[in-house]
Amino acid sequence: MSFFKTQLVGLKSDQFRHPLDLEATKALKQIPGIDVIVRNLLGQLAEQFFYVENIAASVLVGEKQLPQYHQLLLEACQTLDLEPPQLYIHQHPVPNAYTFAMRGRQPFIVLHTSLIELLTPEEIQAVIAHELGHLKCDHGVYLTLVNLIVLAAGQLPNFGGFLAQALQAQLLEWVRCAEFTCDRAALLATQDPKVIMSLLMKLAGGSPTLAPQLNLDAFLAQARAYDDISNTELGEMLKSARASQLTHPVPVLRAREIDRWAASREYQSLLQDHGSGYNNKVAPKGGWRNW
Repeated sequence: MSFFKTQLVGLKSDQFRHPLDLEATKALKQIPGIDVIVRNLLGQLAEQFFYVENIAASVLVGEKQLPQYHQLLLEACQTLDLEPPQLYIHQHPVPNAYTFAMRGRQPFIVLHTSLIELLTPEEIQAVIAHELGHLKCDHGVYLTLVNLIVLAAGQLPNFGGFLAQALQAQLLEWVRCAEFTCDRAALLATQDPKVIMSLLMKLAGGSPTLAPQLNLDAFLAQARAYDDISNTELGEMLKSARASQLTHPVPVLRAREIDRWAASREYQSLLQDHGSGYNNKVAPKGGWRNW
């Protein structure tokens, strides 16, 4: 991990939001009452439920428990100008990470053990920073609704099912756009695009055995080949149909997006305008979303 990084003092979420995220969020805010219903009726109950679940069945990371991961969290929070949430590690065979917060008192991030076994420390910090991006952007309301609607779409009959599916499509479109924003948060925290792209490559086809053998340049060439599919109308139609029910953009698309943004004037300006160099071995700043 590089010794010096740029701390982004006063960084605001809208300064790094992906334009597709901005557009999709505006569309969701036009649904009457959505924020009040989810935040007031579901937020407190959900926070308490997950808090009890995490305390009971996961390991809470801290200064005296897996301190190396606690330090990765503190560094990412300091870079992104964000108060640290709780960080849990949960035993699970499927590599994943998620977060939950409803502007409440107990925001948290959970990392699966299989994800940690797959990644380098720099890549683990990128995952943490991606999840911090959801907290920084206050994605919790819509992420909660995504999960509820996905569940409802499979349970409600006839007209209710059609309604749920219509909302589901809009919400899934939003959440895919939100992932691009949080990949940007990961880049701002790590300040190395190769770390983000390597992480995405490993999520696409890695394992603890295969990960050291993967070639990032070949993966980026694969991303360009994916772009070329859109050169025909049929190819673009197939890509759209495949993506419509996904909660995340495909890994090659995410890698391509972060590669482009890392080379952009917008990214460089954020580092320059908000930057304050610091040693990343710093003292602590203060005392369900899938990756």
